[in-house]
Amino acid sequence: MVLVIQAYCKLISEFGLILQDCRGLIDGAAMVKLTIMARKMLIDGEVNHTNQVEEEAHFDFDLFVIGAGSGGVRAARFSANYGAKVGICELPFHPISSEVIGGVGGTCVIRGCVPKKILVYGANFGGEIEDAKNYGWELNEKVDYNWKKLLQKKTDEIIRLNGIYKRLLSNAGVKLYEGEGKIVGPNEVEVTQLDGTKLRYSAKHILIATGSRAQRLAIPGQELAITSDEALSLEDLPKRAVVFGGGYIAVEFASIWRGMGATVDLFFRKELPLRGFDDEMRAVVARNLEGRGINLHPRTNLTELTKTEKGIKIYTDHKEELLADVVLFATGRAPNTKRLNLEAVGVELDNEGAVKVDEYSRTNIPTIWAVGDVTNRMNLTPVALMEGTCFAKTVFAGQPTKPDYNHIPCAVFSIPPFSVVGLSEEQALEQANGDVLVFTSSFNPMKNTISGRQEKTVMKLVVDAETDKVLGASMCGPDAPEIMQGIAVALKCGATKQQFDSTVGIHPSAAEEFVTMRSVTRRVTASGKPKANT
Repeated sequence: MVLVIQAYCKLISEFGLILQDCRGLIDGAAMVKLTIMARKMLIDGEVNHTNQVEEEAHFDFDLFVIGAGSGGVRAARFSANYGAKVGICELPFHPISSEVIGGVGGTCVIRGCVPKKILVYGANFGGEIEDAKNYGWELNEKVDYNWKKLLQKKTDEIIRLNGIYKRLLSNAGVKLYEGEGKIVGPNEVEVTQLDGTKLRYSAKHILIATGSRAQRLAIPGQELAITSDEALSLEDLPKRAVVFGGGYIAVEFASIWRGMGATVDLFFRKELPLRGFDDEMRAVVARNLEGRGINLHPRTNLTELTKTEKGIKIYTDHKEELLADVVLFATGRAPNTKRLNLEAVGVELDNEGAVKVDEYSRTNIPTIWAVGDVTNRMNLTPVALMEGTCFAKTVFAGQPTKPDYNHIPCAVFSIPPFSVVGLSEEQALEQANGDVLVFTSSFNPMKNTISGRQEKTVMKLVVDAETDKVLGASMCGPDAPEIMQGIAVALKCGATKQQFDSTVGIHPSAAEEFVTMRSVTRRVTASGKPKANT
C-alpha cells in the first residue's frame, strides 16, 4: 500500500495527474483515503527515491537546520514548538564574517541591521547637536566624540543578543551545534566542529538558512577596501571615507560617517542611488545626502586602489583621483552556498548561486528546504522570519502556507531615513490597467522651522484611479520607518484613498500629512505620460 501511495505521489508531483486518472484501480472511498495520504506525504517530504519506505525509517532529527540566523532560528523554534525534534548548527561567533566565521543570530544581529542602526543613532546626534542651538542649548564650539566608546557599546549589545538567541533555541528544546554544516545526502548532514571532529546526523527534513555575505569589487587593489562587516568594527573613525555602491548599505554608511564628521564621497553607477525604488523619491534622498554634506559621484566606477603614505588612492573611470582613509565596497551580497556540498547532493542553484525553491520554500530535493537570503528572493530580515514561520507551519503543523511578498515595508536608514511600502510609481504604471493618481506633499518639518535646517520631508501616495485603492506609499524624512509600519497595515488591508482621507490625523505631526493629501499632484496614464486632471 505504501509503495502505491509513493507511486501516486510521484505521478502527482511530476506530471500533475488528477484523481480521475486512477479511477478504476480502486473504489471511491479508498481513492479519497489514498489522496489524503498522498498529499500528506508530499507536504511531509516523504517522497524521495523509488523503493524507499521513508515512513518507517528512523532519523536522528525531524529537522536539521544549517544556519542560525533570523530565518533559521525562527524555523527551528517554531518547528520544535509543533513537536519536532530539531537540531541546528552555526559557525563560531565573530563580528566580522568569513567562510568559517558566523555566529548565532546571523547577519542582522551581529553584522547587519542591529549594529548598523546603533551607529545610525550615534551619527544622528551630530545633526541634533547643531539643531539644539536654536532651541536654547548653549554648547561649546568644540564637541568631543569618542568612537571607541560607541564601538564597545555596539559590541556589548551584539554579544548580549547572541546569548539571547542561544537561549531562545535552548528554551525551545532545539539542539545547537557549533561548527560548519554541509549536506551529504537527502537526509544526512555533516557538522565539522571547532576541533575538526566530524559528526553526521540523519534528518527527515533539512533546512538551508545560511544567508549571504558581502562581496568585493574585482579591481586592482581590492584588498585595500572593506565591506560592511569591517565597517561596523573599525578601530578608528575615518576622517576621509569613500563609499562605492548605490544601494541601501552604501547610502546608510555614507550617512553614518558624515554624521560623525568625516568627509564622505559616494560613488555609484546610476544617475541616482537606490535603484529599484521610486525615482522621484530617489531624487529626494540624493538631495538630502548632498544637503548633509556628502559628495555624490553618479555614473562613476572605481577602477583601481593603491596604498600611499597619505592614505588609499582611488582612481575612477572619469580619470578622477582622490585619497581616503577607508574605502567601502557596498556592491551587493552573494548567497552562502559554496561550502554546503549542494551540487553533489543535486540541489539546484540559480546563476547567482542562490538555492532555487518553490512557493513553499522547497528545493528540487523533496527533503531539503531553504529560507532567507540564501534563496535570494526578498532579502530582508522580517521576510526571512516570515519564510521560516511558513516553513514550520507547512512541514510540522499540517498547514501548507506560502510566504506572502505583497505589501512588505522596508526602510533605508539614511539620515534622514527613507521608507516605502507597496508599489513605486513606475511599478504601478507597469501593472496598471488604467490611470494612476499620484499624491505628493513636500514640507519643512516643524522642528526645522526653529532649528533652521533646510531639509524637506517628502511623502507620496500612488493610487489606482479606477478602484481608488492605495497601491504604494513612501516617505523621506524623520521617523519615516516608524510611520510607514502603520501605513503598511492599511495597505495590507486594501485601504482606499477615500479611507485615508476620512481618517482623522494626529496634530501636530508629520504623519497626519498622509491623511490630508487630498489634491492630486498628477494623473498618469499607463503609457507613462501625465495628463490633465479631469
